Amino acid sequence: MASDQGIVPLPSIHLSDAAQHALRDALAQGGGGWLRLKIDAHFAHELLFEPGAEDDLLVETAGISLLLDPASAGRADGLAIDFVQGLRGAGFSFDNPNQPGRAPRIKLRRDCAASLIPRGERLLLAQGEPVVVTQALGGSFTVRTANGQLARIAGRDADALGLDAEPEPAQADEPAAVDAAALLGRVFEQLRSVYDPEIPINVVDLGLIYQCQVQPLEDGGQRIEIKMSMTAPGCGMGDLLKEEARAKVQALAGVSEVEIELVWEPPWDQSRMSEAAQLQLGLL
Repeated sequence: MASDQGIVPLPSIHLSDAAQHALRDALAQGGGGWLRLKIDAHFAHELLFEPGAEDDLLVETAGISLLLDPASAGRADGLAIDFVQGLRGAGFSFDNPNQPGRAPRIKLRRDCAASLIPRGERLLLAQGEPVVVTQALGGSFTVRTANGQLARIAGRDADALGLDAEPEPAQADEPAAVDAAALLGRVFEQLRSVYDPEIPINVVDLGLIYQCQVQPLEDGGQRIEIKMSMTAPGCGMGDLLKEEARAKVQALAGVSEVEIELVWEPPWDQSRMSEAAQLQLGLL
């Protein structure tokens, strides 16, 4: 390993809580004292059990030792490593601000409320904090924060990102008569504009809508009853997505009431996804 690291600029690397836990487990099982982090010229990232070399740099982060060769170290500053459970299984994810073509960091123009993904906990992002927009679909934004966390920012707070907000859904004028089948089609159109904050797929194509019915009311209006689920039991984002779906469906002409129930039976699985969604995620 390099004998005098004091004159070498060491990269700053952030490990999420989940990544720290997974790496400690790997080190305990592998019996090693460190892991090698390789980042090639195409910004492919690998964590390996390999012996040290004379010119390696040693980076200590959260009590975990990472070895990097000089080329990898030059590509690693600001790297955020997470360990995620996704549709394709569990694994490490690498958010590297040095990767060419990567979305630029944005400094928040004001304090901004957000929700942590996937737990749904509320937090306040401070003015001037750098974030990277990783997804902008359905009027909301998923960002990666300076410490590597994913958070969801509502569309009404787009100005904090320096972006234009989509107009809030407005209640349309009710037509004289409502065709239930046509209304059901419009409901699904609205639901297709509600996206999972981690996966660029809408809740309909993900197969999260278990039931959707139109019920006529005595006053001539229509009640929409929806049963929807999440990709994981107890997902903290459920209430946020439920409210977003409710607001968008409520804005439809002819809709007087909307009731959305989160259900967990039968459990969601990948077979419920549309073929288009599976193709988009490389599952077919």
